[in-house]
Amino acid sequence: MQPPRRIRRRDPGDPAPLEAAGLHPVLARVYAARRVCDPAELDLSVSGLPDYRGLLGIEAAAARLARAVEAGESVLVVGDFDADGATSCALVLRGLRAMGARRVDFLVPDRFRYGYGLTPEIVAVAARRRPHLLVTVDNGIGSVAGVAAAHAAGMEVIITDHHLPGPELPAAAAIVNPNQPGDGFPAKSLAGVGVAFYLLLAVRARLRESGWFARRPEPRLAAWLDLVALGTVADVVPLDRVNRILVAQGLARIRAGETCPGIRALLEVAGRDPARCVASDLAFAAAPRLNAAGRLTDMSLGIRCLLCDEPAEASALAQQLDELNRRRRDIEARMQDEALAALERLDLDGGTLPPALCVYDPGWHPGVVGILAARLKERFHRPVVAFAPDGEGGLLKGSARSVPDLHMRDLLDAVATRHPSLLSRFGGHAMAAGLSLPAAHLEAFGAALAEEAARAGAGRESAGTVESDGPLDPADFQPELAGLLRYGGPWGAGFPEPVFDGRFRVADWRTVGGDGRHLRLTVQPAEEGPVLEAIAFNQAPPPGLAAGTELELAYRLDLNHFRGTTRLQLMVEHLAPAGPVP
Repeated sequence: MQPPRRIRRRDPGDPAPLEAAGLHPVLARVYAARRVCDPAELDLSVSGLPDYRGLLGIEAAAARLARAVEAGESVLVVGDFDADGATSCALVLRGLRAMGARRVDFLVPDRFRYGYGLTPEIVAVAARRRPHLLVTVDNGIGSVAGVAAAHAAGMEVIITDHHLPGPELPAAAAIVNPNQPGDGFPAKSLAGVGVAFYLLLAVRARLRESGWFARRPEPRLAAWLDLVALGTVADVVPLDRVNRILVAQGLARIRAGETCPGIRALLEVAGRDPARCVASDLAFAAAPRLNAAGRLTDMSLGIRCLLCDEPAEASALAQQLDELNRRRRDIEARMQDEALAALERLDLDGGTLPPALCVYDPGWHPGVVGILAARLKERFHRPVVAFAPDGEGGLLKGSARSVPDLHMRDLLDAVATRHPSLLSRFGGHAMAAGLSLPAAHLEAFGAALAEEAARAGAGRESAGTVESDGPLDPADFQPELAGLLRYGGPWGAGFPEPVFDGRFRVADWRTVGGDGRHLRLTVQPAEEGPVLEAIAFNQAPPPGLAAGTELELAYRLDLNHFRGTTRLQLMVEHLAPAGPVP
């Protein structure tokens, strides 16, 4: 029932200006296909970042935080339980402490007891510490009741967030969110950690103006762009130019050995070399281990890892996070098997999938439904909402993941508008969202979700499509080009890693891996060229595969570093028997 896949080539754009500026023709073609045609856009230095003063509310927030630093007031940072929230929290604590804040600490809600955001319940926990000021990171834009509760308890609140606001904004002392009404900031895709970084820039500027740094060193905030890079990549926000600058600068610090011990330990425990770190290492190695704490226990463990300055302690914390991630993978594998079995049992109109999927099992773990939704979205190329019991009076907790060109929060908003009684609450952004609803509403919600997804054009047209940057010439199969592509970008959401396609003749093949789920190939371009190694993870050999078979491959050009040698390798995204030559 998995939809068939096909290759669709991207519009290459006009690479001529980039080639004229000296860029390799293949890299120029790749950038142009991503609508980067001006050589000036290739400059990813921090000077290309827009001025912090363009953010609505940031001056008021900076003034209040600077006053708290100067007066020695108690500041409590209220985080979130994902990697964006954890990096935001660690960044603000490191930044404020470096600026001279003497009383700053963090609080992150236990997702299983308090749920998401600055709720009245977590405000009551915060009040026991008697802070003067609460600062939210990666949450708070929907916390109307929580901010009111904080005011009633005598605490002021500054909100920093990037999620889309609801119809009513909290009555906070200041709100910094590029997506709030009236904000003209040009970079709307900042992650929570990006917003937090901009706030620190503004606080430092305010303290500089007051002469605060005449008595102490002024911190270099760029020292923590490794945290910004990790949180930005982990939250899968679109890598527009501003986010590419933040990520590129953070990756450069990691590769130069200037990262915090926690990030280095997370990469090393995953078997990744920090000196060769790229965005995919953050996305698929560091971030899942950090997220595992928030999914299964308490994100405080992950934040402590990011705040740690002792390599040995950071390594021990990373080992704990790695073990949690192994547990998470086991839970996720079981849940995915159960979800796939349930979908197979459904009467799906002769095997045709609905435009959006809604799955639930009473035995599922609420901390893992998000990654389950992501896996099913990748497999079926549809928006997916996965639910687990919330433990609160028959409520279900859902996590949603969407596909490009279909905005997840807007989709839920459309459901809530047409069916006002279905959802208890929801929030999120384009690619991901969270929600809750009574268990009795699950079936009706699933139908409403599919209806709205169809109305929004959820794509049967694009289902299973592999976007390609076209073919490579035989002379392009060089390690030097693979290196240029690997360290270009940085690649990620909205700025995808280059994928190429072509016909290849199989010279040899075998299955590898403990359960034989991967396919290792030796291939040669069908029009003649170098013999190449290729690996296709989680892909079975097509029927009749033999030496001499011609395959259609979509692949990434990569480098395989093994036992001191570096060799070119094709990372196969898609393979199928080649059709007749047109």
